[in-house]
Amino acid sequence: MEEKGKNNKKRNGVKSFIGGTILTDERVTKQLPFILFLAALGIMLITNRNWAERTIRQVEVLRDTLDDLRSESITISAKLMDASRPSEVLKKIEKAGVELEEPTIPLKIIYVDKK
Repeated sequence: MEEKGKNNKKRNGVKSFIGGTILTDERVTKQLPFILFLAALGIMLITNRNWAERTIRQVEVLRDTLDDLRSESITISAKLMDASRPSEVLKKIEKAGVELEEPTIPLKIIYVDKK
């Protein structure tokens, strides 16, 4: 006989849940603030995770951009070092047809006294 009572309670619980009358039960209404608190915490957790994933994606994009810019900077620096060698400058001057000559006499330093 006890088994019938337990089955009856289970059926009433499922029936009240499906019918919506469980929301009017005093035991459920007492726990409603806690349930809302848990729902708010869940929403905050989901929001925080989405924000963190978006930030990680932005960091990855910025790292890729930084790597590209770094390699471009190194390439440009190497080209500039190559182009500024005296032999390369002399070739460019001759190719442009400018009548400049390389100095053969060493430079003299002039000192000026500050008074």
